[in-house]
Amino acid sequence: MTITLTPTPLSGSVTVLSSKSHVHRLLICAALADKPTTIRFDNTSEDIEATTACLRALGAQIDVFDGGATVVPICRGGVNPPAEQISPNGGRVDPAPTSEVLDCGESGSTLRFLIPVAAGLGVGNVFVGRGKLMERPTTPIYDALITRESGTFRITKPLVSGNYRLGGDISSQFFSGLLFILPTLEGDSEIIVEGKLESLPYVDLTLDCIRMFGVKIDFDGTKFTIRGGQKYISPGEIIAEGDWSNAAFWLCAGALSEKLTILGMNLKSVQGDMGILDILQRMGANIAVSPQEIVVSGGDLRGIEVDATDIPDLIPVVSTTASVARGRTIIRNAGRLRFKESDRLQTTCAMLTAMGAKIQETEDGLIIDGVERLTGGETDSYMDHRIAMSAAVAATVSTGEVKITGANAVRKSYPTFWEEYGKLGGQVTVNK
Repeated sequence: MTITLTPTPLSGSVTVLSSKSHVHRLLICAALADKPTTIRFDNTSEDIEATTACLRALGAQIDVFDGGATVVPICRGGVNPPAEQISPNGGRVDPAPTSEVLDCGESGSTLRFLIPVAAGLGVGNVFVGRGKLMERPTTPIYDALITRESGTFRITKPLVSGNYRLGGDISSQFFSGLLFILPTLEGDSEIIVEGKLESLPYVDLTLDCIRMFGVKIDFDGTKFTIRGGQKYISPGEIIAEGDWSNAAFWLCAGALSEKLTILGMNLKSVQGDMGILDILQRMGANIAVSPQEIVVSGGDLRGIEVDATDIPDLIPVVSTTASVARGRTIIRNAGRLRFKESDRLQTTCAMLTAMGAKIQETEDGLIIDGVERLTGGETDSYMDHRIAMSAAVAATVSTGEVKITGANAVRKSYPTFWEEYGKLGGQVTVNK
């Protein structure tokens, strides 16, 4: 899909959809639990649908309804409760037959979370994916569990308890995948972190979700200590948080507009991308925070230095904001962005350059010299949801129209993005 955006500032209020990161984790915990769990969340996305499909293939029964999902856990030596007793909308949850094939779509979270989970449950499952997913880096621990067959991963070795070592500079998703399943295995385990653990807030989010289901894991900063034989205890019902990663697009748009109000965010969240508030405040945006809402308005924005270690997903939209901030912005420690849906250092640079920004890549970051306004122009999304949404934010401070090819990439994490953009005053034309 190609769209054209007519430059206009955004205004009004928006309620951000539930956190994709939170829902992924809650679904997995619920699938490993002792009894059914209802998870309340608004909207779904291609990534969440991929995790749902894979958990069904592993044996969970999942009833998705308007406003959430009920998960009947994977049967592990017992009998699942009758589905008709737990369906929140009065109907029966039809058991999805288990399947050898787990289709992760383009979701890196789904793949990296569920390889060890599947291996902990047994062997034989085959993981498939689309786009660049199956080309993205793995880790020796995961490689020991799989064989690669024509772009697929087959689980050929079960995961067992024991001592594991992972480099702190790899994706936090590898840590999370192990943390989900190791507590349920016989025998105790340890995960030693070699070097500094990057993207720590994402691991904190995993630990937070696991604890909601009664599983205990100790972490001293260098080592996870995991007692084996634990059981996930369902809380019955749980509400997913608002998504700070997606809220960042509206917060940045507010910093480039007169005023924008964001509703429904947890100000005590452990989501790392809540760091967008600090970044925008340091840049000079006006931010008023209350338990009910966050109000953002433009100020005299200035360039700053940004360490991307814990907040890699924020970099495309932060770079967009920095492109019209006075002075220079330097982004460091963002090398892992080269292994996302696209090489996000390269594609962020290409997208903003096409729209008149002064931006250059470094080996592990970006250097941006602010201009007064962007020119607009044509850009590809590179089928990367965060690039598409960042281009939309850039359109609010452009002098000319912005044409985005592959605008449907937003379905991966924020299917209603263009609808919300229009409600806030954005002028969106779908090209035929």
